[in-house]
Amino acid sequence: MTKQKKIPMRTCIACREMKPKAELMRIVCNKQGEIFFDSTSKQNGRGAYICRSAECIEKARKSSALSRAFETKIENEIYDMLLQEVNS
Repeated sequence: MTKQKKIPMRTCIACREMKPKAELMRIVCNKQGEIFFDSTSKQNGRGAYICRSAECIEKARKSSALSRAFETKIENEIYDMLLQEVNS
């Protein structure tokens, strides 16, 4: 009898769906207040997860989901950067 490895689950801040952590993008707000996409999922700071889809990124932009998650104003450039990451 082999023990199944537990898959870490996270909730997308836009669609609120629970998905495996590996399927989501992690956005980080570090102590300096910089907000960026964390490709390694190991950067220090508060993290928020979002689906790798343009629809979820636009939904997050419209609902200000990242602003709520990080309790700070999020510039449109951040969302544009995330869209670029999804499209690349």
